[in-house]
Amino acid sequence: MGGEIVYAEEEGKEEVRNEGEVEEEKMVAAHRKFTAAGGGFPPAMKAVVVGYALTSKKIKSFLQPKFERLARNKGIRFVAIDQSRPLSEQGPFDIVLHKLSGKEWRRVLEDYRNAHPEVTVLDPPDAIQQVHNRQSMLQDVADLNLSDPYGKVGVPKQLVIKKDSSAIPGAVNKAGLRLPIVAKPLVAKSHELSLAYDEFSLQKLEPPLVLQEFINHGGVLFKVYIVGEAIKVVRRFSLPDVSKRELSKNAGVYRFPRVSCAAASADEADLDPCVAELPPRPLLERLARELRRRLGLRLFNLDIIREHGTQDHYYVIDINYFPGYGKMPEYEHIFTDFLLSLAQSK
Repeated sequence: MGGEIVYAEEEGKEEVRNEGEVEEEKMVAAHRKFTAAGGGFPPAMKAVVVGYALTSKKIKSFLQPKFERLARNKGIRFVAIDQSRPLSEQGPFDIVLHKLSGKEWRRVLEDYRNAHPEVTVLDPPDAIQQVHNRQSMLQDVADLNLSDPYGKVGVPKQLVIKKDSSAIPGAVNKAGLRLPIVAKPLVAKSHELSLAYDEFSLQKLEPPLVLQEFINHGGVLFKVYIVGEAIKVVRRFSLPDVSKRELSKNAGVYRFPRVSCAAASADEADLDPCVAELPPRPLLERLARELRRRLGLRLFNLDIIREHGTQDHYYVIDINYFPGYGKMPEYEHIFTDFLLSLAQSK
């Protein structure tokens, strides 16, 4: 069974910089020098100019050579945004692509959007903030409460703990969350999570965080990448199921730096067909369409699990803005087509 499908439907003092910041400046400068030279476009082709403001890590993973070559051939020119200069003095851009954090950058971007409504900003800063906070991240999925003949989509029962770890066991009981409990940082800057097996160990967790009821899902999750109206789904290995027997015999908090990653691809694994079967296409199309509208985002992914033992009970457990598209098969074609469609719709 194939694991990939394409559906067309995140003062006055001398500045002290660390090695990472210096490396980032070098990488951005190299991209700026290349793109300023025109990037090798055929002279008759009017380029779609995409200004980008990304971290050095994101530049390396996203602006891969194969992707840039394809973009140039399609008439797309990437230009590094110089954060030391006013954004309004740069360009002109057709599209601004960004994934930077901080209140100052959000202010700069909002001012730019107001002054240049003709430029498409991917994506609006306020919309991104909603999915950076796990208290609000899944609210639109919960409000949607999607249910149709293809299945039901909800969110795990969850609880926000902002302080006082000693009060966690009582709060969990009051909220009716069942063990084991998944704990995630409240601000979605990290993929780290913890799994608490017993009530006493809940006190070892460090707020602020979100607690989610763990749902057995066969050890597989579905990463649903969304690029505008295109959807691509891949399987990833996840946390294994926890039986009642295991729950009664284990105690403590187990930390996982990152559960889902490209190295943990489950697409080629020999899995139970009931576990491996991808969510129905119409269900994902409807979910993606509704969340694009409600979230106001066009670049994000969903981590979705299917409750083990069911055929059609799905849960969204995480949403990420501007995820690692470099890990998405065929992202080069999907993303360049998306950028061209945005430019043509102007």
